[in-house]
Amino acid sequence: MHKRPLAARGAGQWRSAKALVEKQEPGRTAAIFSIKGVHSDMAFGTIRNVRKVFAASELASGSTEPVVALDDASFEFDEGQLVALLGPSGCGKTTLLRIMAGLIQKTSGSVMIGGREVTEPLGDYGFVFQQPSLMPWRSVLDNVLFTMEILKRNDRAARERATHLLDVVGLSGFMQARPHQLSGGMQQRVALCRALIHQPKLLLMDEPFGALDELTRLEMNDLLLRIRKETGASVVFVTHSISEAIYLADKVIVFSRRPARVATEIPIDLPYPRNQQIRFTPAFTQAERLASIALGVIPPVESAA
Repeated sequence: MHKRPLAARGAGQWRSAKALVEKQEPGRTAAIFSIKGVHSDMAFGTIRNVRKVFAASELASGSTEPVVALDDASFEFDEGQLVALLGPSGCGKTTLLRIMAGLIQKTSGSVMIGGREVTEPLGDYGFVFQQPSLMPWRSVLDNVLFTMEILKRNDRAARERATHLLDVVGLSGFMQARPHQLSGGMQQRVALCRALIHQPKLLLMDEPFGALDELTRLEMNDLLLRIRKETGASVVFVTHSISEAIYLADKVIVFSRRPARVATEIPIDLPYPRNQQIRFTPAFTQAERLASIALGVIPPVESAA
């Protein structure tokens, strides 16, 4: 029997669940669920039909066949939005993030950020990796200022901004400490400051809190929302956590398994400022359920007999 592509099945499951929620709770779906595609030429970021194929020679696995990491991925986001990329491990989310940063080339498609096609690294983005990757011989302050050294802008204004950022993340008393003297969460705060020091318009975050314990991860979620509000930067955030994606994002892009396609988009209409209590609201739970259906974690909701 012929099966529809996973992206199509995800969209169909989404519509089924949305219809049931509307039947049970009329009017509630308008604030929580919709299916959106690329629709505006005014978006800050537009990812359209992006495909990435790794040649066998690029793979460390010894494979003799090329690997399709991304296949026709499309979505968009507005300036100042926080967008979460949610999907299974190995589905191509990090690959897409690196394409958006200009660190690797796409095979086909278009990536437009701020009206420019991304073909090489741009100077107005920050990247936070899964590991802090701090230089052990440098102090916290000097690690944050490293970006400004590369840009040849390590002046008094840069030091003042670095000091301010470290104060915002609660590390003003650790500016002369070395990375080995910090906890994992503190190291990731330093990495976040380093990514923000040059005031980027776009912040790309590759599952930066995945290695942290649950309590620290929740604290870092709240910290990111505060920093996002202060800086006004657009944020694209990769995660495997359904609840983290919904808590942080204005919009969640759900990816299928590799080769990754956008299975569906979930607009998150939760009020700001957000706090941890919002995780226990009906709107949060409904969004979690829809994301779980799109990912295949739970089966589509069937109408009551």
